[in-house]
Amino acid sequence: MSERACNVHISAVGADGMRISWITDDKHVPSIVEYGKAPGKYDLSATGEHTSYRYIFYTSGKIHHVKIGPLEPDTVYYYRCGGVDDEFSFKTLPATLPIEFAIVGDLGQTEWTASTLAHVGKTNYDMLLLPGDLSYADTNQPLWDSFGRLVEPYASKRPWMVTEGNHEIETFLILHSHPFDAYNSRWRMPYEESSSTSNLYYSFDVAGAIHVIMLGSYTDFDSKSDQYKWLVKDLAKVDRGKTPWLIVLLHAPWYNTNTAHQGEGEAMRKAMESLLYNARVDAIFVGHVHAYERFTRVYDNKANSCGPVHITIGDGGNREGLARDFDEDHKSASLSLFREASFGHGRLKVVNRTHAHWSWHRNDDSESTVADEVWLDSLSASEACKIDPSLPFSGTAVVDEL
Repeated sequence: MSERACNVHISAVGADGMRISWITDDKHVPSIVEYGKAPGKYDLSATGEHTSYRYIFYTSGKIHHVKIGPLEPDTVYYYRCGGVDDEFSFKTLPATLPIEFAIVGDLGQTEWTASTLAHVGKTNYDMLLLPGDLSYADTNQPLWDSFGRLVEPYASKRPWMVTEGNHEIETFLILHSHPFDAYNSRWRMPYEESSSTSNLYYSFDVAGAIHVIMLGSYTDFDSKSDQYKWLVKDLAKVDRGKTPWLIVLLHAPWYNTNTAHQGEGEAMRKAMESLLYNARVDAIFVGHVHAYERFTRVYDNKANSCGPVHITIGDGGNREGLARDFDEDHKSASLSLFREASFGHGRLKVVNRTHAHWSWHRNDDSESTVADEVWLDSLSASEACKIDPSLPFSGTAVVDEL
């Protein structure tokens, strides 16, 4: 009998595909996924690729990545991995709005993590977005395996789209000098489909109306970097007439009144904030700080009705605990509308082309309590924030430096 697939998780690829990822200790298990629209009836199959990595004395299992599709929208599919009888299922994304994202950062694998995931799973959602710090393995590679087992009941049913945090770097003196080996091997994202050369930053479209950009806080981001040049080109491709919503995720916050991690996102903010502002990004979701905080629309350290809303959602449940201290005299305190050091998760429901509802759900024992909520208007619908076509990244301008 074949070995059971472990660490099963899925991610969206293109307009109508999914990537199924899993790990086996048996190196002979084929990288094949069988799937169909009825339980136990797999009339379709796809073969993919596999990889593995070494980390000092640790050797990973065989890590499989298989893209399947084309898939019908808003449809439940049943699948099995590597010919093993264990059956999983997932629901594809809707082709049109409305759509709902669960958003949570700095997960880890504690009892608080389990509580957060249970709250996430109690209510339906279409996709989970995670702005960095997944397993908190921190060089202890078997913790990547246990993290995969912890999230499998959720990540095998809905696509999880992630970007890296500092805990994914995992360099270790001269013994392991190459960063992100475990993360890149295990959590393969659709970077090639968005013309990125790195798994550390990429973008994708959802429901024909939302462009999501996942940026890397821990790879080069200055104006000469590959990431910066990719971002310029990616933003220029977005037609806000067709794609009214533009959302960004990254790990280290650009705005933060918590005493933890002060200033750690400042260099990236200085390098990239004007790009996102000129493109009229609607919201930026970050992690790193283990608390919740929501800012008003802001640009260049000032309130600006055409800037993005910044939201810190690094309160997933990690082992380092909460960042409890906020600086009441911080220069950005007047821009901060809500802040609280509690574990929880967020929900972004994009209702239509002009309105979205954001809510933050605090973990309260067995219940998930809505502690903060706000309606967001798409900047693409604002006459006052109309994009200047003479600016780079408007979708029509030519960027000379590239």
